[in-house]
Amino acid sequence: MGILKRDINTELYKKIIDNIRGLSIDMIDNAQSGHPGVSLGAAPILYSLYAHNLKVDPNDDKWISRDRFILSNGHASALLYSTLFMAGFKIDLEDLRKFRQLNSITPGHPEYNTTPGVDASTGPLGQGIGNAVGIAIGEKYLRDLFGEKIIDFNTFVLCGDGDLMEGISYESMSLAGHLDLNKLIMLYDSNNTTLDGPLRNSFSENIEKRITSMGWEYYIINDSEDITSINETIDKAKTSNKPSFIEIKTTIGKFSINEGTNKVHGSLLSKEDIKSIKEKLNLRDIPFQVSDEAINTMHEMVEKKVRKTKEEWENNILNLEKEKRDLLKYLENNKLPINIKDMFYDLPDDNQESTRVASGKIINLIAEEYPLLIGGSADVANSTYAFIKNNESKSINFGVREHAMGAIGNGLALLGITPFVSTFLSFSDYLKPAIRMSAMMDLGVIYIFSHDSISTGEDGPTHEPVEQLIGLRSIPNLTVYRPADINETIGSYKNILEKRKPAALILGRNKIDILKITSINDTKYGGYILKKEDKKLDAIIIATGEEVNLALKIQNKLQEKGFGIRLVSMPSIECFEMQDDKYKNSTIPKNTKVFVIEAASSYSWYKFTTEEYMFTVNAFGKSGKKDAILNEYGFSEKSIIKSIEKHLV
Repeated sequence: MGILKRDINTELYKKIIDNIRGLSIDMIDNAQSGHPGVSLGAAPILYSLYAHNLKVDPNDDKWISRDRFILSNGHASALLYSTLFMAGFKIDLEDLRKFRQLNSITPGHPEYNTTPGVDASTGPLGQGIGNAVGIAIGEKYLRDLFGEKIIDFNTFVLCGDGDLMEGISYESMSLAGHLDLNKLIMLYDSNNTTLDGPLRNSFSENIEKRITSMGWEYYIINDSEDITSINETIDKAKTSNKPSFIEIKTTIGKFSINEGTNKVHGSLLSKEDIKSIKEKLNLRDIPFQVSDEAINTMHEMVEKKVRKTKEEWENNILNLEKEKRDLLKYLENNKLPINIKDMFYDLPDDNQESTRVASGKIINLIAEEYPLLIGGSADVANSTYAFIKNNESKSINFGVREHAMGAIGNGLALLGITPFVSTFLSFSDYLKPAIRMSAMMDLGVIYIFSHDSISTGEDGPTHEPVEQLIGLRSIPNLTVYRPADINETIGSYKNILEKRKPAALILGRNKIDILKITSINDTKYGGYILKKEDKKLDAIIIATGEEVNLALKIQNKLQEKGFGIRLVSMPSIECFEMQDDKYKNSTIPKNTKVFVIEAASSYSWYKFTTEEYMFTVNAFGKSGKKDAILNEYGFSEKSIIKSIEKHLV
């Protein structure tokens, strides 16, 4: 989409902007909750975007080739909802009246798949910037894949001072500049105010130097009310060969008696102040009164600028070959199951392989068949094996930017792409906020974490995860898999791709036996009987990951001693808990002694057994040889067998 020709009626656009302001402060006052300052100060920016610049269709808010807008400073949600209403999206005045109320489509911060026109859930500052970078990376990949007649859009993001102070913004913008993401345009609501006071109290960077040093184009607009300057600057940004950053000087809480101060950031306006603001804006002092002329005009502006482009796009779709049309369905519906054919490759001669190596092979087999799988690692691809060989367009070198990597993965998934991102499990905490947002938005991001326990060995406690597994397992709507070997790794990938839900795959560094009795198909149940007892059931051993090999040896020894021991492999507690009671009780019967072997925190297992029956780790690891460390923490056949025997006799 090229430079837009616009008919600017100064008096009319001011009327629209002021109606947006009026609606926003009415919403906040009615809810007795919200952030009026940004709604008053940044209203011209949102108006300019939707009325003059964004290629969007309010009647088709999931159109795949629309421009994206991410409100990174998500506390400005009232402003966004008011603008979407004025632009003609499927939001009505009653929805605005229910701002921040239970089960409304106008929640406190923007939520993906809740409000028409909202392209991402935002709120934790800086995450939206990472999402926008991911969307811009995805747009570039998809444009090459489908052609610019099918995929061609810009990604816009509005941010504030808080976004720029969060470390994730540095990581994300640094990568965006490095990749020359020229269809990414960031608008900065520069109001020199934070929630706790003037910006100078905590932030004094030279923004222009910071931005240009990261490879971005920098522009500044000194008057946020100058719509012509905003539009012309956006036009320039669209022609740049770099990502663009537009600093727009605004006045927080403009027209309020407390304008320009933190008093109007997140605090409610008084009734007298609201009345005064509306008088200054020539608005009636009646809540949720809005000019029909303003609404109808903005509706027409938004619809008019996209009408021809959308018609041309629909004609281009008709000429798209069937294979690409079928692929496009996966973008338009990111919940369609991806069914991958059986995967075969030569097993190593010694019949041993680490699950991280197995995962790397599987990723490449999937990528050969499914073009929408892309991703990479935080500069540890040679250790996690999470990379696609011989295809630079599908491989992302995130650099050591874990937090940005997670948010970028979310941006890719928001487009319908299936992204994978990877680092060591002990560093998953660096991207935990992004994982939480994946789960909240129900995005099919695949998090691949290797070096999964104290058996990492020589790297020591900083690299040996202990509490990370329970941390991930505690996140609602995130499915965690810790496969025992290649068979369960294949099974995990099959389940992940069929469900297209947020998932974490926990992989080991060490070579382990590839077991003949592990099951690709049974992995989907989360837990299954790996080896039955050969006599009356005395106890069950549950194990995951690398410890399944150890548990199998222990079961064999105990059975030789005359005990009836069942071994259950549990690659995914979450998947097991999804099964019906009949299956769960047949696998782990009630009133049976249950032992657990997992080299991680015990907190995952209290629903299955008690601490005295757990062989787990509740202390930080040590540096040393793998076997020496495992023996130090009680993970030896001899010690575990001795302990189990005490409880069985």
